[in-house]
Amino acid sequence: MSVLFVNDLTSIDFSYLHNQRGLLGESLSLGIRLSGSLDEQGMVLDFADVKRQVKQLVDEHFDHKLIAPARSSQLSTDTWDNRIELKFRWGDNMQLKHVSPAEAVSLLDVSDVTPGTLATAIAEMLQERLPENVSEIEINLSEEVIDESSYQYSHGLKHHAGNCQRIAHGHRSRIIIYRNGTRSIELEEEWADRWDDIYIGSLEDLADASDECHHYAYSSSQGNFELTLPAVCCDLINADSTVENIAEHIAEQLKSSHPESRFEVHAYEGMDKGAIATS
Repeated sequence: MSVLFVNDLTSIDFSYLHNQRGLLGESLSLGIRLSGSLDEQGMVLDFADVKRQVKQLVDEHFDHKLIAPARSSQLSTDTWDNRIELKFRWGDNMQLKHVSPAEAVSLLDVSDVTPGTLATAIAEMLQERLPENVSEIEINLSEEVIDESSYQYSHGLKHHAGNCQRIAHGHRSRIIIYRNGTRSIELEEEWADRWDDIYIGSLEDLADASDECHHYAYSSSQGNFELTLPAVCCDLINADSTVENIAEHIAEQLKSSHPESRFEVHAYEGMDKGAIATS
């Protein structure tokens, strides 16, 4: 028996329904270990095949999707004409409604979505696609180690040509803020607290709003999307919620509050990528 491993093979950006916290954006790094006998090449599996097949599966079934726990008593679903509706309850009378093309949602046959249950689902699905000499698959999903402040956010980009147009996908992201050329840990913590477990919506996509809830709706190349959330779970920006516009929004807000200061904002979108804005 031989074991092949690939650390940090790819990353997954998605949102999921948490039984206590509601809608959460997440970014996880994926590593893999394959156990099995050697093939005619003297390999468990060619590294190129590992990377191609794992990334293809993750992109198709999990990345940039809303992942929901199908066995949770807090979730109800309805499907019709390749569309799906999710209704989810959590906390003190908090409720979510999500309507989208079916391809924007991944239902896991679990009660709770966790890195462990998601890793098991990926391994089971991957086992069906790999050669018979691969006898065991171990998937490891891990959060990025972030020393700076960070927040988990969900959003949707209706103008995006790819899967970012899905109305509820998300990221775990760090934020770095310089005030007059010096790191401001205080301001970083303020924004991380403000956007803890947040949905960042575009004002243009806000179809209806009250003190209690926000209803977002738009049409994109993949179809029609709708999302209704408690207002307390949302924040609005006056642009599409690209990471560039998010960085600009934070920089503008900081300048408005502290007009005498200069700011440089490094806003991340998941792992090791993001945008910089100054004000």
